[in-house]
Amino acid sequence: MKYMQRNSWLLIIAVAISALIITVSTNETSSSDDNAALNSKIMLQGKWITETNGQAMLDPQTSGLKHWRGKLLSISDASADSSQQKQLHVIDPSSAVLDPTIMQITMSDAVQQGCFADYLTDKPDYEALAVNPTNDSEIIIVTEDATRGIGLSKECMQRFTNSGSTNYPSLLVRLLVKDKNTVEISNVRPLQFAADFNVGNFPNDGIEGLAFGQNNQLYLALEKDQQKQARIFSVQIGQDFWSTDDFAPVADPELLLPKFDSGNHPLNGMDYLAVNGKAGFLIAAARNDSKLWIIDLAKQQPTKVIELGFLAPTNVSDGSCNVWDEMDNASLEGLGIIGDTIWMVNDPWKRNYMKNVICPSNEAKFKAMSPLLFSMPVAKQWLN
Repeated sequence: MKYMQRNSWLLIIAVAISALIITVSTNETSSSDDNAALNSKIMLQGKWITETNGQAMLDPQTSGLKHWRGKLLSISDASADSSQQKQLHVIDPSSAVLDPTIMQITMSDAVQQGCFADYLTDKPDYEALAVNPTNDSEIIIVTEDATRGIGLSKECMQRFTNSGSTNYPSLLVRLLVKDKNTVEISNVRPLQFAADFNVGNFPNDGIEGLAFGQNNQLYLALEKDQQKQARIFSVQIGQDFWSTDDFAPVADPELLLPKFDSGNHPLNGMDYLAVNGKAGFLIAAARNDSKLWIIDLAKQQPTKVIELGFLAPTNVSDGSCNVWDEMDNASLEGLGIIGDTIWMVNDPWKRNYMKNVICPSNEAKFKAMSPLLFSMPVAKQWLN
């Protein structure tokens, strides 16, 4: 009898433990659980970005993403197909379809006479963008690697040699929307880093994220410094900011960012999330390890790191493939926030992109370096 009672109690305990395990497992995938978005991998279903004719977008090397007039605005870097360079791309977030209008980037007469005209005319490496929150006709972009472009004249090199970073300084470029077909470079300012910031001379590991915070504070995400750590700097875009073409010194807001002992953990996309009564947060994407950083601008809590996974649709209905293929390498490089939704776009990493091919129906898209658009809601627990 005692043996039967003991077995009964063991059975009850086993059932209770099983129920607890099931509950924990269920909660790990529930958006309502406080720990789910922090401790479990969040899988995101993507949409292929397509032209109006249904063809996947050809190798844009998408390097920025921001909300603009109800749509998403993107830009291509210098490694994109030539048909995609030096223009802005407008994407419908609901369908991931591109606007057929080409917003070509031109230069004002003043910029054409300046030190950086040759580089900006040739093959500029645009890596991020931000929309002025008080004037959506003003868009700021930033350059990164100028080693493959036309260098500075001797006179200009002497003037801008002390960048505190690369030999050819990173440039903040101001675009003004002229009409639905044209945006004009109206002003350019090179960025200057203090020597004690220890940024280092890494032309291809520069600024890849821009975001306007409160009071026209522009935040800049740097891929890595001399200690191989991602950094965030800031510049105040005041009324007189564009009245000169001299160096624009950046500040270090000393945010509570994670530190890594090894590996590469660059930030490659970033946007600002406003929160009533608070300084707000920067939401940033780490390309190499598919992570999302939630950065408290009030510096009251350390950065939260969210693990992401990415799924590409196969458009196959005959059972020969899965409906979704988990990507081996997504390489996020653009992030924009609309309301409480985070939108992300990837920059196909040419060396690794074909590793994503599982279903043959997607092979042509991956071969064409076509990007995908992803989205996810902001989780309230990130902000506590």
